[in-house]
Amino acid sequence: MNPSRFIIGIVFCIGGLALIMLAFFTSFIVGIYGIIIFVLGIVIFFNNKEDRIEQRKDLNKKKNKR
Repeated sequence: MNPSRFIIGIVFCIGGLALIMLAFFTSFIVGIYGIIIFVLGIVIFFNNKEDRIEQRKDLNKKKNKR
């Protein structure tokens, strides 16, 4: 797991939760922003597709032509 993605995911989750708690004392719109930021944090934290390295397809075509 990429450490920067881990840190950003945790920060977004904590920030989103803080805004959701703040929404109980202030405006409802703050809660909506908190939910969006929290969901973004979860997506960033659990996204594993960026860790995989894809094979280049153009290299395979050149090898087959030789």
